[in-house]
Amino acid sequence: MTRTLNNESQIDYLLQLSLGTHNSSNGALLSLAKAGPEDWAKFLSVAESHHVVLRALAPLRQVASDQGYAELAEWCTNELAREQARIASALKFLEDICLKLERAGIQITVMKSLDHWPDIGNDLDLYTPSNQQKVSAAMLQEFEAWPKGRTWGDRLAHKCNFGIEGLRESVEIHHGCLGQTGEHIALAKRFCTRRVPQRVGSYTFMTPAPEERIVAATLQRMYRHLYIRVCDIVNTHSILESGELDLAELKYAADLGGIWPGVATYLRIVTEFVRRHRGVACELPSQVLASAQFGMDEVFVRGVWLRVPVRRAVQLYGRQMGRMASRRDLHGVFRLSLLPPLASAARLAYRLTGDHKGIW
Repeated sequence: MTRTLNNESQIDYLLQLSLGTHNSSNGALLSLAKAGPEDWAKFLSVAESHHVVLRALAPLRQVASDQGYAELAEWCTNELAREQARIASALKFLEDICLKLERAGIQITVMKSLDHWPDIGNDLDLYTPSNQQKVSAAMLQEFEAWPKGRTWGDRLAHKCNFGIEGLRESVEIHHGCLGQTGEHIALAKRFCTRRVPQRVGSYTFMTPAPEERIVAATLQRMYRHLYIRVCDIVNTHSILESGELDLAELKYAADLGGIWPGVATYLRIVTEFVRRHRGVACELPSQVLASAQFGMDEVFVRGVWLRVPVRRAVQLYGRQMGRMASRRDLHGVFRLSLLPPLASAARLAYRLTGDHKGIW
């Protein structure tokens, strides 16, 4: 990959493509067009990591075609067709899973995976208030699904992963709670009680309301993985642009879990990235900006991710713990208290083996 297409440049270009702010004279496009298949594969890998393959390669193909880069345009066409086939297969399985589990009396909300539409995630994420035994029995009976390995974190979070013959993606099911250690119960209930139908291609799925979609993104990005992807920026700003988000309801939901500072910070980061690339972005109310702890200027590129500073995440964790304690949420406080030793064990495992998947 040429110097102009280091990780930071690739992320910037993915943002430009996905937000529709690219132009035909962009240096990154020219560098990519003059590169070869090996470098294109690296660029595709980053796009896959950020869940924007269709949203990035479709405009890239158009620009490459307009500028006479036929080989790059053809490569984009082939990769788009491959990804569209994967998505079509995953959606067919997802519809079947949802229908059969609902018929078995298991209420299902599809969370996160469909937020990236027309792209989708690498896992099929579901939430249900039903217990694990009932769901596991249904998955075995209906699909001959097999359970995949569970980490300590998965067990604490009451999360199970299944494989199904013919389905490339894992089916990840959250049971009755959300959060790194399963600390959110009241908040999790809203993912079913407030779910809404969402049309995706020729299918209709029950998905979280816009407020819960923001909550899920915040929990995953600001309190768990500590990195933000291009898809998160594009997806979240689309919700803001839609006018469907009720900020008062969002604040109420976030306060239930003590994560309002994290939500406000996440929204500030998203809008600042969009403003940097588009010149304009949705204006956040003063109460959101006042609650935000930091902005885009503290986010940095490491590897292929936009990283959230660990020290800032620790501050958000402390505020969350304090808020739960003030609400006398003993379950949440206890569960959150398990996070530091879990993180320490993961760091130790990584140093010893180079892998923390058995823990995280």
